[in-house]
Amino acid sequence: MFFVATAAPDGRVNLSPKGQDSLRILGPSRLLWLNLTGSGNETAGHLLENPRMTLMWCSFTLKPMIYRAYGTARAVHRDAPEWAGLAVHFPDYPGARQIFDMEVDMTQTSCGYAVPRMDFQSDRDTLTKWTEDRGPDGIRRYWTERNAETIDGKPTRA
Repeated sequence: MFFVATAAPDGRVNLSPKGQDSLRILGPSRLLWLNLTGSGNETAGHLLENPRMTLMWCSFTLKPMIYRAYGTARAVHRDAPEWAGLAVHFPDYPGARQIFDMEVDMTQTSCGYAVPRMDFQSDRDTLTKWTEDRGPDGIRRYWTERNAETIDGKPTRA
């Protein structure tokens, strides 16, 4: 599990939890994460105006630690020529809508002394079932109807 934060020059900051097998480190300063269809599409909209992105991981086990990666990113949409070359790094999830390609310029660790200790129980299959139930055409309609704008009314290129 990791968290992604982005912000346009104005409007709301977005912070989202991410899970499943959706993150790849391609080198010392490059990482990819696969964005699966969900309730919003803020990250894609924000990056159209401001490429800054922060990823954060928390340790929920015995050693209290937080790790952040700061950098700039771009959204690679399914219709982009480079989609196929990047998508091979991930499982073929139904509802995958973008791959975010991030150039990391700084990382930082800090204590996680106030982060609670928790035990992992299992992954959820809710999102996979939700997208499978809608099928490819239903997901495309969802992108058009629900993911074409950020909550601040900015375009996302759904």
